[in-house]
Amino acid sequence: MDTATLTDRLTRTLEQGRAPDLHAVVAARHGRVILEHYGEGEDFKLNEPLGRVRFTPDTLHDLRSVTKSVVGLLYGIALADGRVPGPHEPLLRGFPEYPDLAEDPRRARLTVEHALTMTLGLDWNEDVPYTSAANSEIAMELAPDRFRYILQRPIAEEPGVRRTYCGGASALVGRLIEKGTGLALPDYARDRLFAPLGIERFEWSAGADGVAMAASGLRLTPRGMLAIGRLVLGGGGGVVPASWLETALRPHVRIDDGLHYGYHWYVGDTWAAGFGNGGQRIYVAPELDLVVAVTAGQYDTDQTTASVVLDEVLLAGLRA
Repeated sequence: MDTATLTDRLTRTLEQGRAPDLHAVVAARHGRVILEHYGEGEDFKLNEPLGRVRFTPDTLHDLRSVTKSVVGLLYGIALADGRVPGPHEPLLRGFPEYPDLAEDPRRARLTVEHALTMTLGLDWNEDVPYTSAANSEIAMELAPDRFRYILQRPIAEEPGVRRTYCGGASALVGRLIEKGTGLALPDYARDRLFAPLGIERFEWSAGADGVAMAASGLRLTPRGMLAIGRLVLGGGGGVVPASWLETALRPHVRIDDGLHYGYHWYVGDTWAAGFGNGGQRIYVAPELDLVVAVTAGQYDTDQTTASVVLDEVLLAGLRA
């Protein structure tokens, strides 16, 4: 299907109001951009209002939890560099500053993989709004020591059994990268991931403690997001080890029917993706040789826009 036809499908979808708050979409197939659209709407930088924004190819946008998927790639790079422990090594060995926690035999059983798959088994709740301190991620940001806050959470169940959505897991993975490389997470990302991909513009929001927010702080342009997706589609491109991608994109824990979680990536039957609050998506479908990047402003809502654009415009269009 040609670009004009896909653009017409998207235009009709927008006119019918089925994709509200769509900020941008860029899709590429067989190495060629087949759809690119930029809209206008209210936006935020985390909880900071940015007002009404007219989006362009150069506009940075919150990735929210798609940040986690990028951190998962960075861990694979750092592992190949010999800078971080392997997935099956004890998690608390990387945090010797908390010997009291390591003395707890239940916590000593936690591995890096439990963080990568969000199966730590700790008491963690992100089902309330991200404006509330009752949200565990916000409570982590407010804590005097974010890493102790995560690691000393009450144990709710056996590790490795069930995935519980946990920004704290991403914070731990990011901290292991920083400890092992001696670089702040944004600096390591710039040198080892973004620069090789030609991504020059990015921001990484930090907490009040100055620590980069590994769970939600990255801001990229849609084309930058597309470059990340193309890297994944291409098996790492010599930037991320292919062996790491093969492992990271393998289903490790079931979420529900047809949906699993890998190492900070969602995994379907024929696709892998990063999901972010508001409708942020990096979607990779190897069988279709397709990569899609979506940004939207449906923060803390039903977030249907990204799915409509993907399913009704792109996938349905390509199958028509």
